[in-house]
Amino acid sequence: MLTHTTRPAWLGATIAVAVIVFAEAIGGTVDVALMLSAALALLVGALLGRSGQASHLPLTETGAPRRHAIAEALLAHIPDPVILVDRRVVVIEANPAARRLLPGLKLRHPLSFSLRSPDVLDGIEEVLRTGNAVRTEYATRVPTERAFEVQIGALPIPEIPGSGEANVVLFLRDLTAARRLETMRVDFVANASHELRTPLSALLGFIETLQGPARDDVRAREKFLGIMRSQAQRMTRLIDDLLSLSRIELHEHVVPTRTVDLGRIARQMVDMHAPLARERGVELKVERPEIPLPVLGDRDELLRVIENLVENAVKYGGSGGVVTVSLHRVEGPSGRPGRIELWVRDEGPGIAPEHIPRLTERFYRVDTASSRQQGGTGLGLAIVKHTLNRHRGRLTIESEPDRGTTVRVSLPEHRPNRDAGLGDTPSEEG
Repeated sequence: MLTHTTRPAWLGATIAVAVIVFAEAIGGTVDVALMLSAALALLVGALLGRSGQASHLPLTETGAPRRHAIAEALLAHIPDPVILVDRRVVVIEANPAARRLLPGLKLRHPLSFSLRSPDVLDGIEEVLRTGNAVRTEYATRVPTERAFEVQIGALPIPEIPGSGEANVVLFLRDLTAARRLETMRVDFVANASHELRTPLSALLGFIETLQGPARDDVRAREKFLGIMRSQAQRMTRLIDDLLSLSRIELHEHVVPTRTVDLGRIARQMVDMHAPLARERGVELKVERPEIPLPVLGDRDELLRVIENLVENAVKYGGSGGVVTVSLHRVEGPSGRPGRIELWVRDEGPGIAPEHIPRLTERFYRVDTASSRQQGGTGLGLAIVKHTLNRHRGRLTIESEPDRGTTVRVSLPEHRPNRDAGLGDTPSEEG
């Protein structure tokens, strides 16, 4: 017969293992490895129980079993919130994830004190009444908006007060990231379809016109062909930007390892945009120190970042007459590596404050008509943001209406530790 000391050890292992098996069974992922892990956990519980038989410690005055360390250890390693309640819906056990989600959660207190969700509480009542597992949803809005799928099932444990009647376990699976990704996917497909539909509709309309009423009209044919060419180029730019964004997101977690001189590639990109600036009557200036400004980065991606920023400044802020690209080095605190900053400033009409937080969203435009007229795809700053994420950089946009816009890019300075044998870091060629 089990002693009082043996029971908490068995109880702790049983609770934790039952929770794991229950959650996996609902998800349909029970396998041999899981069953072996469960058996091992029960064996450990038995050994711990046997080792403590000599002490014969009594139960607490309330009759509740002692919460054994093995139960806490196993539950602590479950990343999702898990809560065990009895038939009175009083909390018996909860893992750290549940306590973080519900700070007011307390043992031996009703669950409704900390989780005020009618759907969840009704689900518990249904499980207690029918014994069938229930799935429902639970959402929080403070401090951040999060969504959970709550799996509720019966869990008979004789040692828990209730004379062998079924208790209830709640397993909360976080769906926040999946919901956000799904929303982003739906929005992305809708926006991409809309952006492609406009030039396609224009092309089809002009083709039908050239095949019909304007078949023999030379002037109309030349005009329509020019418009069709610009629409086809717009589609090409859009597809190129979509592919670029996909490639960048695919490798966003991979930190670049080659050394590039940010000052040199900024100078190169400014020289490339000089004809566009002259065409629009904009003075394009570069301010940079005569020392190398090394960063770890992908040269082509950083060229694209600077190209997007300079092109935006010339196209949308060029009415101010001057666009300045400046680079400088910022010392790090306490001898730590500094940062290389690139500023692109225009003296144009500026941007209203409500638009600034959304400028890096895909297809977001302050002025849709003006952007399309300038040949923009609405993806330039999204590409900049994801590229800087890969390079562990930061993007800051400062602007006020009628006072111009300043876009700042900050990247970690690369200082090879030659004493540690890192002086042979690959560097850019040319």
